[in-house]
Amino acid sequence: MTNKSMTKKELTLEIIERLKKEYPDAGCTLDYNEAWKLLVSVRLAAQCTDARVNVVVEDLYAKYPDVNALADAQTDEIEKIVKPCGLGHSKARDISACMKILRDQYDGKVPDQFDALLKLPGVGRKSANLIMGDVFGKPAIVTDTHCIRLVNRMGLVDGIKDPKKVEMALWKLVPPEEGSDFCHRLVYHGREVCTARTKPACDKCCLEGICGKCGV
Repeated sequence: MTNKSMTKKELTLEIIERLKKEYPDAGCTLDYNEAWKLLVSVRLAAQCTDARVNVVVEDLYAKYPDVNALADAQTDEIEKIVKPCGLGHSKARDISACMKILRDQYDGKVPDQFDALLKLPGVGRKSANLIMGDVFGKPAIVTDTHCIRLVNRMGLVDGIKDPKKVEMALWKLVPPEEGSDFCHRLVYHGREVCTARTKPACDKCCLEGICGKCGV
């Protein structure tokens, strides 16, 4: 069966299965052991690599080890630590405000409702979906840059670049229980094979023959 003879739903399911075999243990590449830490890391990861975030948060958590400590911290002190992640002022401001809300409204816990997450400072749909999927094990579609680039190349969406529109399109194609892991696998595949800044390594791609880029 080739790309052209498959429906988008069939293509999606085949891509999911192939990526499962290629990246069986794919997961979030941000390091965290508590939900609030993922919330912090996701905010820091905007326009910054996960690898750098993982290094920077070690110093942040050494000084502010829990929600209350970070909520009480001065914003400029947070900024000094997170500055290497870029956009230090706005990220520090959002992290401070977010931790205060967790402390004052949620007893220090991260809410497990999508709409509640969206109301937190600095949390958009991508971040909220990541937390819903990774922390709470609920259906999630995380439309980061890898996801958007790859699903367009693969032919699952047609020239859609807006993250929310891509997310809505994928909800119709991806089984709910597969969404979170599927998006993590797209990140791995986007970094290792279907790259953005260099020519994609189609000759070693597990999706050869069905990817829309193959033109078959």
